[in-house]
Amino acid sequence: MLVKWIRCTVVDRRGFERGQRKWAGLPGEPGFRGQGGGWSRRRPGVAHLFAFWESRAFYDSFMARSHDRLAAAQSGTFKDAQVKLFEYRFDVKTGFEPRFTDADLIRVALCTVREERVEHFTLMQEKVWNPAMAGSPGMIRGMFAEAPGHEFLILSMWRSAAEHGKYRTERVERLALRAQTEADIAALSGDIVDLEPSWTV
Repeated sequence: MLVKWIRCTVVDRRGFERGQRKWAGLPGEPGFRGQGGGWSRRRPGVAHLFAFWESRAFYDSFMARSHDRLAAAQSGTFKDAQVKLFEYRFDVKTGFEPRFTDADLIRVALCTVREERVEHFTLMQEKVWNPAMAGSPGMIRGMFAEAPGHEFLILSMWRSAAEHGKYRTERVERLALRAQTEADIAALSGDIVDLEPSWTV
């Protein structure tokens, strides 16, 4: 499965949200699995979108055919768009599927990992972080994906901000020490996204 992450700064909120509705045509596209997103909790005006495709071939075909027609409605409503593509590697918890209707919040982390530490980082994700996140009551599902250049996306869906907050304060520092995260990661960025139900396709 291919994961597309788009982050942009919205300059015309009403126009952007109106244009967002045009993406309702996506389910007719071969290989499309789901799309959703919302607003950053930390950075006013920043929108995040996550789209899922069965494979790179289906995605490339969509980009060549229908993408520009659908995207035209949002032209001029945002700036500084950053787009990244990732290949799905494994679930966080079990049975990941690109559904957004039962979650209120997405936590997204982008890790650039030192080349010689990629294997260790991936192993720690499976052995330390995944069980901890899977054991958090408010965490619904998540996934771990990889892009060229030793970049990894960790995406988790949560029932509420309060549930996510409990997980963070209690456990993250302890887990990071155990997983030797600092030794693995060259750069880390991320965000917390309030899902906007009307953007779900």
